[in-house]
Amino acid sequence: MKFLDSKGRLFGKLSLLDLGAALVILLVVVGIFIVPSPSGTSVAQVGVTTKPVEVEALVRGLSIHDPDALIADLEEAGKTNIVIRNQPHGEVDVKSVQRLPRELAVPQPDGSVKALPDPRDRASYSMDMLLVLGGRGQVTQDGITLGNNKVKIGTPLELEGETYNFNASTIAVRVLE
Repeated sequence: MKFLDSKGRLFGKLSLLDLGAALVILLVVVGIFIVPSPSGTSVAQVGVTTKPVEVEALVRGLSIHDPDALIADLEEAGKTNIVIRNQPHGEVDVKSVQRLPRELAVPQPDGSVKALPDPRDRASYSMDMLLVLGGRGQVTQDGITLGNNKVKIGTPLELEGETYNFNASTIAVRVLE
């Protein structure tokens, strides 16, 4: 008895093409359902506890016509939407908003340097501020996670509301006990 016949069948009964297709289907099923991958983690993780966290975000050089209106809007709403690494997280609490003064380093005649308020007109259309945001996050061995995104010092955040959309940089992350 021949191993392969003239039509490409094993032992005259099983086609090599059918056998190859069955093997590919089996490998796909194993890859999807049996082999775990980190990208396939579930959003609703069982047994993971969340804790209250605070994130301090620094906004530098925000071009704006009326900074006081933006600060009032953030404080009045008390919540804002954030996007972490281009992944929407959802709403977080705005705990505080602090406008930071725009200053210049001005050399003095004695060789020292003083920080003085920026006298330029265009500086009135640029604002720096410090935001303290609060929410619930997961504390893992790698750090704090909001949603499925790690938040560490330096992580860029995008804050979005009804009248604003701007970027900030994370400067502190704390777990509140």
